[in-house]
Amino acid sequence: MKSKIALAFDNCKKEKRPALITYTVAGDNSKENSLKILSKISQHADILELGFPHNTPIADGGQIQGSSHRALSKGIKLKDVFQIVKNFKKKNPNKPLILMGYYNLIYQNGENNFLKNCKNSGVDGLIIVDLPYPENRGFAYKCKKKSITFVQLLSPTTSNKRMKKIINDSHNMIYYISMLSTTGGKLKISPRKILQNYNKIKKINPKKNLVIGFGITDRTISALKLADGLVVGSMLCKTITKSLKMRQNPVTKLDKVVYNLKKKIL
Repeated sequence: MKSKIALAFDNCKKEKRPALITYTVAGDNSKENSLKILSKISQHADILELGFPHNTPIADGGQIQGSSHRALSKGIKLKDVFQIVKNFKKKNPNKPLILMGYYNLIYQNGENNFLKNCKNSGVDGLIIVDLPYPENRGFAYKCKKKSITFVQLLSPTTSNKRMKKIINDSHNMIYYISMLSTTGGKLKISPRKILQNYNKIKKINPKKNLVIGFGITDRTISALKLADGLVVGSMLCKTITKSLKMRQNPVTKLDKVVYNLKKKIL
């Protein structure tokens, strides 16, 4: 049986467009708003990424760190993250949701226990930023047994030989980090160059869904729409920060932003 993630990509391909993948941090700026945000933007996004807040992030830029800080200062715990997912999935059972974060939380929770919680709450996929290949093979296998997509990461510095191994071993979604930077950095290379690199990777196994993340905003998204999927994160976290500063409702602001992003890739 095809995963919800794979089905979402299939639908987008039928519509001849990339999947729009959004990233927000669980619990930003409150548990209630986090759930409202997911429910609202899921009307435009094809796949939702939800970050579990972390106080020592490796790849997160300032905007996502700000979101994490807001969530942690409200006392959000891992059990709350699963509760947000569960509540979202009750009303949106077919919308794919991927949890994204760092291995430390999984290690402390115990891999099997963590995956059991993922399954019970309705998580469809996992991106674990600091668990690289081949160290992640055992965990990725456990994910597969639970029908959870483990998303492998590739970067511009991944060698060809290594890339082939990772792609060969990956599930049906792979995440290409477009540039060497933390999230939210300005695009340092042209979209044309990113797509050249992307197409080389895509040729290794055209059947697997390859998405691009890092540096994607309303300004760059339409130039990259030949990809299978595009991840927008920092821009959304920035929108929450701005709307809170202006005392506006972050839920309605994000809804508009994601709606406009979707229009740019149709």
